[in-house]
Amino acid sequence: MIKKKIIAMLLAGGQGSRLSVLTNRIAKPAMPFGGRYRIIDFPLSNCANSDIDTVGVLTQYEPMELNGYIGTGQAWDLDRNSGGVFVLPPYISGSRGEWYSGTANAIYQNIAFIDRYDPEYVLILSGDHIYRMDYAQMLARHVESNADATIAVRGVPIEEAHRFGIMNTDAEGNIIEFEEKPRAPKSNKASMGIYIFSWEQLRQYLIADEATPDSENDFGQNIIPAMLRDKRRMIAYEFKSYWKDVGTIQSLWEANMDIIAEPPLLDLSGKFFNDREWRIFSKSPIMPPHYVGPQASIERSIITEGCEIDGTVTHSVIFAGVTVEPEAEVIDSVLLPGARVQRGAHVRKAIIGENSVVGEAATVGAARQPGDGDYDTSLTGDITLIASGTEIAAGSHVPVGMIVNTGLYGGKQKEA
Repeated sequence: MIKKKIIAMLLAGGQGSRLSVLTNRIAKPAMPFGGRYRIIDFPLSNCANSDIDTVGVLTQYEPMELNGYIGTGQAWDLDRNSGGVFVLPPYISGSRGEWYSGTANAIYQNIAFIDRYDPEYVLILSGDHIYRMDYAQMLARHVESNADATIAVRGVPIEEAHRFGIMNTDAEGNIIEFEEKPRAPKSNKASMGIYIFSWEQLRQYLIADEATPDSENDFGQNIIPAMLRDKRRMIAYEFKSYWKDVGTIQSLWEANMDIIAEPPLLDLSGKFFNDREWRIFSKSPIMPPHYVGPQASIERSIITEGCEIDGTVTHSVIFAGVTVEPEAEVIDSVLLPGARVQRGAHVRKAIIGENSVVGEAATVGAARQPGDGDYDTSLTGDITLIASGTEIAAGSHVPVGMIVNTGLYGGKQKEA
């Protein structure tokens, strides 16, 4: 047995249904972000920078790409002889197997893994947040307070507090009440889904929760309320820097736009990605430098390695291997790896999936026209979404807020 003071358990098995067609084939934490990163890079980098060298990544939905991306953990300096990063799918014993039925059940199924390291403390993380956080400082607060649980919270506008799990505290920061999406919130301290537990205590609660037939096996719904009922010492750890839950199309688009805001909203110092003392590591593909043609125009945008830009790119995030041909225009958009915008095409306020093609003179994110018919924009609002591997036929018109999830849109299907 290798004794560790603290290990991290990263919940990365969510389907991400609110991201619609973007997560058809990949888990939400594997989603590309910010030109050269994936969402899971942020909690993994935070662990490495916080000197937490043992991380269990709990996968479930569409795990193949995420598993391959994490690999040995070398990209985040987590390939250790003692500890390291481990991909943990749902537990199977003999002829029996069971999906993770909730966040608490996911940790319960991996009690044996945690026990291998006999930690004093366990850090529970979500795999769908963009932020930089020193978990060592949070742990120090947990230890100094002699707490059974420490929960990271962040102030949100009180008019939005009803959308979150809210932690109500006393004057000393002790959590006295937890309300899940309250209609009339008493405070604005929203849970960030980041917890530190004393392992001995948490282990007991996980076992008891699993033995409760009607439990939802969830930290917010079951474990935290049970600890509050038992008068366990639980404290709130206030986090005041940038943090974004990118679980929706709107929030994912907004977080990408925050990078290129002036000044960058992720960090007013402009060092969110460029701080040598707190690097965000990634496993980026090795590609040649990007090329910008003589007639190209680029303004307030991120252009990544391997891109070829001959058109106009304004206030957009362009991932590796993207092509924007002459006379094409991309505005307020996110183009995922390998996307191609052909000559004369126009893309406005859209997310274009990996290896998709916007054909010549096509328009994505155009004003609605009478012949467009009805379509659901509840997930997208005014952001137009093109699934990975989709071809928008030359001259086609994709109206604002539409989701395109088909091999060929606006033209005749190609013969096999």
